[in-house]
Amino acid sequence: MATFITGRHLSRRTFLRGVGASVALPFLDAMVPAGRLLADGGRRQSFTRLVAIEESMGTAGSSDWGDARHLFAPAQVGRDFEFVTDSTLAPLNEFRDYMTIVSNTDCRSAEAFRAEEIGGDHDRSTAVFLTQSHPKQTQGSDIFLGTSLDQIHARRFGRDTALPSLELCIEGIDRGGGCAYNYHCAYTTSLSWASPNQPLPAIREPRVVFERLFGAGDSPEDRAARRRTNQSIIDWVATEVARLKRELGAADRVALDQYTDHIREIERRIQLVEARNSSGEEREMPEAPSGVPDSFEEHMQLMFDLQVLALQTDLTRVITFKTGFDQSNRTFPESGTTKSIHGASHHGNVSTDIMDFNKINTYRLSQLNYFLTQMRDTYDGGSSLLDQTAIIWGSPMADPNLHNHRRAPLLLLGRANGALEGGVHLRAPEGTPMANAFVSLMQKLGHDELQSFGDSDGMFSLDFPRGPAAAGSSGA
Repeated sequence: MATFITGRHLSRRTFLRGVGASVALPFLDAMVPAGRLLADGGRRQSFTRLVAIEESMGTAGSSDWGDARHLFAPAQVGRDFEFVTDSTLAPLNEFRDYMTIVSNTDCRSAEAFRAEEIGGDHDRSTAVFLTQSHPKQTQGSDIFLGTSLDQIHARRFGRDTALPSLELCIEGIDRGGGCAYNYHCAYTTSLSWASPNQPLPAIREPRVVFERLFGAGDSPEDRAARRRTNQSIIDWVATEVARLKRELGAADRVALDQYTDHIREIERRIQLVEARNSSGEEREMPEAPSGVPDSFEEHMQLMFDLQVLALQTDLTRVITFKTGFDQSNRTFPESGTTKSIHGASHHGNVSTDIMDFNKINTYRLSQLNYFLTQMRDTYDGGSSLLDQTAIIWGSPMADPNLHNHRRAPLLLLGRANGALEGGVHLRAPEGTPMANAFVSLMQKLGHDELQSFGDSDGMFSLDFPRGPAAAGSSGA
């Protein structure tokens, strides 16, 4: 308690350091200057965290048949929307108050602009999602696209963090040294672009992400040696943890114990995956590295846990997460169908086949429940990470059966420090670029000077009016 009486406080940039290890801390009461805790009820955020998650290959609700049955977009516009039984969004109903549904926007920059680009929709899509720009068709080093919105945000709000941004993915892609339709593979694999010709590679293995966050060893040899000892990274900084705890108040000591226990648990789960996949037993994904779980759900949860750690410790404020790749033949039996996601996406506009694709969509999106729960239950100062973060989920593909990009799904989650009200469905007029919604979002996140982005032709408001005008609104 002397920390508060004397006015001394712990720096937000405090690290616990050991040999080859550097463990950042979550926000603690001891980081609040004297007298400010009661006056402010915590600290005021000068930034909003941003997480962008891409879903490959669109949704069943983007087809004409699926849209008419509200498989993605609810029937009602505004605050009184309801999910039909088969809605892709139904598994997230617990978080509807954190949800801004944006329906009926287009990603036309993913379409073919010239005859020789026809057929390359899968090869363009990922690159377009966060740039809303049209990729230059090339297999050479002269790739050209646009700067992605996550990197625009990182330049302003990530400069004083250890990792200005963090790029993650779930699936690898091997096209035998080249991608199709004369497109560079960077367009297919890279969601984040630091500049029009600088794609940022994504990390697939949980172990690699963990070591990126905590510097667990000075070299690959050091890291391998530590893994052989089965020691946690917390053991490497145990002396520093004990010293710090002597200086903290009771509440902070409990918070620090919970935090270090959580790190140990994540390490244990990573070790179990590596041991299981190195045991010689037959794997579901034999081509995947030993550190990648065969289970989609287990992999997603590990990657989500690592993202929460990265945000909680303010190691980064900007994350992109690619949860699949176009033309993937992965199956998800837990969804209720044994079809591959790519096979199911070509549903031929047959209602039963559309519903099979919808089952896969719903199962994959349901994984966000785990992430949203962790974000809601993790506090930083006076509010949760979910209150302080803007989460983008969407796809640059709309109806994959047609390989089109009209009526692409877009969902915003979190309160973004009050910038997003949540609990609302907004349906855009026909022909509205998704980029218009991104312009509005970025302005809400502090980029007041951003008047255009990608192929935007204006702004699409993310607010819904209250009062009689709102009551009279209806879906398109």
